[in-house]
Amino acid sequence: MNQFADKSVLITGGTGSFGRALAHRLLTDDLCKKVIIFSRDELKQWEMRQTSSLFNHPKIRYFLGDVRDRDRLKRAFSEVDIVIHTAALKQVPAAEYNPTEFIKTNVGGASAIIEAAIDTGVKKVIALSTDKAVNPVNLYGATKLCSDKLFVAGNAYVGARGYPVFSVVRYGNVIGSRGSLVPCWMKMIADGAKEITITDKRMTRFWFTLEQAVNFVMDSVERTRGGEIFVPKIPSMKIVDIATALAPDLPHKITGIRPGEKVHEVLVSTEDARHSVEFDDHYLIIPDVYAGDQNLRKKFLEGRPGKTLPDDFSYSSNTNEWWLSRDEFLKLL
Repeated sequence: MNQFADKSVLITGGTGSFGRALAHRLLTDDLCKKVIIFSRDELKQWEMRQTSSLFNHPKIRYFLGDVRDRDRLKRAFSEVDIVIHTAALKQVPAAEYNPTEFIKTNVGGASAIIEAAIDTGVKKVIALSTDKAVNPVNLYGATKLCSDKLFVAGNAYVGARGYPVFSVVRYGNVIGSRGSLVPCWMKMIADGAKEITITDKRMTRFWFTLEQAVNFVMDSVERTRGGEIFVPKIPSMKIVDIATALAPDLPHKITGIRPGEKVHEVLVSTEDARHSVEFDDHYLIIPDVYAGDQNLRKKFLEGRPGKTLPDDFSYSSNTNEWWLSRDEFLKLL
């Protein structure tokens, strides 16, 4: 069943890597009635139009606005059925220096989206999250944790009509996304770098392709009932192995872990695992309101027979059972 059929889909932060990929899929496969790109940078919207004739399709609209602005969101959400929320300030060092700006966008923006979606009768809202929201050690991660909590709690405010339903998708690094590690290293190599800088040779990360991310979010639109945090099962890889795959002849320079950086990523913490279930291709973190009541939990999971996780389970990049080889990683680029 196509959950997007005859629906208007709005993507906040729609000029980013994920927003473009999702819009491209929706338009290429003719899955929906309308795609609305909501973002605050007119230049990026103009540049997006230049990258493909598809981004000038009759079904696409470009809407300037900031997720901090509830009134503008309400205008943009008029007659919208599905909102995919990708807009965020994301750079960890910038967050430490500009904390109030990150709080206004990542936390205040989440609150504004929830309120605007309720006021305008949007049916579904899926918010994209990050591994950094799990046991956060930096401000960016803390703001995304707050955002996740807001979207899960937003389901309590919709009233008897039962919508919008709010859910969260949480995943790790997307290979090739703008500003991420792999494009940075590839540029260094192309520019003639004599060495590859690595913060810590023990470091591991989860990896996801942009196509896989789009597929998982689209699947989550179909699966959502409200309040879930969906976590895909994805492979891990050591950072040193990635560096060696990209530049086998270059030495590595160890620079030390940066402030706010983790050695390993976690997508499902031990605390979350106590009220999570496992499926073939993903984990589902059950909202606290259902987790503490067995009858509510059973009703919430009806038709979704997931497997209970063992005590002390956590889904971490260093204990993951699925690992990418160097050759497998290169095939994903």
